[in-house]
Amino acid sequence: MRAPILGRFGYGYVAPAVLLVAGLLYAPFLWTAYLSFTRYDGLEPAQWIGAHNFGKLLDDPALLTSIRNTLLWVIGTMVLPVGLGLLVAVLSYDIKGGLWFRVPFLLPYALSGAGLAMVWSPILSHDGIANKLLGVDTAFLQDAPVNTLAMLLVWTWQQLGVNMLLFVVGLQSIPKEPIEAARLDGAGGWRLFRYVIWPLMRPLTAVVVGLALVASLKTFDIVWVLTQGGPGRNSETLAVTMYKETFVASDYGYGSAVAVMLTVVTGLASYLYLKRQVSQ
Repeated sequence: MRAPILGRFGYGYVAPAVLLVAGLLYAPFLWTAYLSFTRYDGLEPAQWIGAHNFGKLLDDPALLTSIRNTLLWVIGTMVLPVGLGLLVAVLSYDIKGGLWFRVPFLLPYALSGAGLAMVWSPILSHDGIANKLLGVDTAFLQDAPVNTLAMLLVWTWQQLGVNMLLFVVGLQSIPKEPIEAARLDGAGGWRLFRYVIWPLMRPLTAVVVGLALVASLKTFDIVWVLTQGGPGRNSETLAVTMYKETFVASDYGYGSAVAVMLTVVTGLASYLYLKRQVSQ
């Protein structure tokens, strides 16, 4: 008797969750998409102007800088937080005291991005600790692309720990038998990792890289607190450009167009990456 009842009223059970998701996610996106075709300053009624904002995007030189910096964030995230997280996980796995070796890498993840940037701001300033320790005179937060690379190091300091933890979970889930069999056959070190451990960790690696990819594309808080996209606009990412155009310049239509483009880029990148993982 229960199966027909559940079949008849099943949609009623999931309707509240579906409505909540639609209200909190889809409705704001549809509203943003509508605003991207309007001229709107937040005060006067929105005026429909068609695709003018998207045409303006193509002619905006600052957009090319934002795209370049966003690509640097994506590439840097794959190499530094993800790559170093994997390295630390492998080096600390299955050794005595490995747990305590990993703890310092996890602590920075407890800080928010804004809090992290406030900690690093006096370190990276022109008269800060970094220049004094290194004995150099470098404008870490002023010169492009040095400022983006410096902020990537800050991002790495925070994100390395969580990536390392995910990789450790993946290592612990690997069956012992293939590893022991490979060792009996004489495999060890790099060969053991390359041909046995790494293929077995592939499903988890796809998840870690996918999460890192999305996070890097929408990087905002660290950049905003450390440089606000400057000097000028030379360290802006797409997320910072969206914020400045919308809430600083009060050009909600153009800011919405940047938001739509960022959403499309993030969705397309995620789709292509997942499609590639499934096809392999």
